Amino acid sequence: MTSLWMQQPRSVAGTPFEPDAHHDVVIVGAGLTGLCTAVLLAVDGFDVCVLEAGDIAAGASGNNTGKVSLLQGSTLSTMRAHHPASLVRAYVEANRAGQQWLLAFADAAGIDRTTHTAYSYAQTVDGADTVDAEHAAAREAGLDVRIAGAAETADLPFPLTRAVALDDQTALDPAAVTTALAAAFVAAGGVLHTGVRVTGLSVVPHPTLRTTAGPMAAENIVLATGTPIVDRGLTFAKVSGSRSYCVSFQTPTPVPEGLFLSVDGPTRSLRPVHDGGSRLIVGGNGHPVGRADSERQRVEELIVWTQEHFAGAEPTHRWSAQDYTSHNLVPFVGVLPRSLSRVRFATGYAKWGLTNAPWAALRLAAEIRGQAREELPQWMAQIGTRLTMPGDLARGAVENAKVAGAAAGGWFGAERRAVPVPQPAEGQGVVAQQGGRPVGVSTVDGRTRAVSAVCPHMGGVLKWNDAECSWDCPLHASRFAADGTRLEGPASRDLHALPRRTGSR
Repeated sequence: MTSLWMQQPRSVAGTPFEPDAHHDVVIVGAGLTGLCTAVLLAVDGFDVCVLEAGDIAAGASGNNTGKVSLLQGSTLSTMRAHHPASLVRAYVEANRAGQQWLLAFADAAGIDRTTHTAYSYAQTVDGADTVDAEHAAAREAGLDVRIAGAAETADLPFPLTRAVALDDQTALDPAAVTTALAAAFVAAGGVLHTGVRVTGLSVVPHPTLRTTAGPMAAENIVLATGTPIVDRGLTFAKVSGSRSYCVSFQTPTPVPEGLFLSVDGPTRSLRPVHDGGSRLIVGGNGHPVGRADSERQRVEELIVWTQEHFAGAEPTHRWSAQDYTSHNLVPFVGVLPRSLSRVRFATGYAKWGLTNAPWAALRLAAEIRGQAREELPQWMAQIGTRLTMPGDLARGAVENAKVAGAAAGGWFGAERRAVPVPQPAEGQGVVAQQGGRPVGVSTVDGRTRAVSAVCPHMGGVLKWNDAECSWDCPLHASRFAADGTRLEGPASRDLHALPRRTGSR
């Protein structure tokens, strides 16, 4: 699946990798977080290198809806239910700072964007209370929100019973912004290496990265990889990974001009795209990674729903993205534990990376510059003080219980079928066992492969993703291609490939 934004190649000329090179700062990941941080530091005169295993914007940065909004579904009311108003206000101010920085950059780079009213809406009367709670939390946090009047929502073709609205929010092409950031970074003297995967790091006697192309040293390291690719601090157990889906449509009639996100399920996210025609993006149907009966069915449900409410809508592109949510709902941004303050990271944006990533970069850059606490804006100091509340502990306990259940269920399920198995149909994969070890067998593009179906991170049994033809881990959201190549998540190694005769007949 390829997103509307990534249908054209997105590349910026980098430089050849030099083993044993040393830089002031090495940033792992050429998405929004990594490149915003890189631009900030390179402009300040730091010697900065960005390492990217794939292509620019290949992850969530090039596979989202492109909404740059401070109204984020039911985020604020959910956060406020467990945290003081001051922390929610700091979160809003952080996102406002991130939004302002990104939009200023986009304008300077000539990136087209459009302005819309954002709506968090209820699809049924049962969701109306959530809308009211979001309105109250947003007002308390300093957002100029309002309850949408009946006149502005009366003619919408999809179900909406009540909505909170925030004017003057933005939609844009996220991959175009990310590519422009990469170009600005290189123009500022930054060093960019794509196709180089980081496999590990050490901080003693000095910070060093191990990569597929050789080692690299730095004074400071930033892990901008969605979730940290090392286990220091056990961040993988403090966030949950989810996948959600998007489909773009050509429609014969104009589409609603707002940025819509439902607060009740199943989630529906809508935004218009102005590209010379009438185009609509519909997203939603998210789920924990590796814990869906059929990812393909999730995509098909979005198409069916859209065609029911927008007559004549024809799908043109379909895609998905992976996001992480922290158990206490506030993003993790700062120093990685047990790294001697030399390694920093950011994760837990809960699908709002276009505003969270820039403020995370502002904070990471401030720390690397060594700015004193009194020099920082109040939101930056406030949001950096994490409060662990009873609700946070409860969410963490529930999620980790689900992880334990997925771990046990995966091994039990694998034991029920032994290899060899019938050759899977095109686009399909099955898990069986050989000698007590799970084996994954799949057929993609006419080629049948067998790989170890045990995640090298924490030993979870992988599940076949029938929408993206990948092996996904239901424990901590690592993902692998059909041939075993690592795609994303906390795992740092590929899956072991096995002879085809081991898996199918």
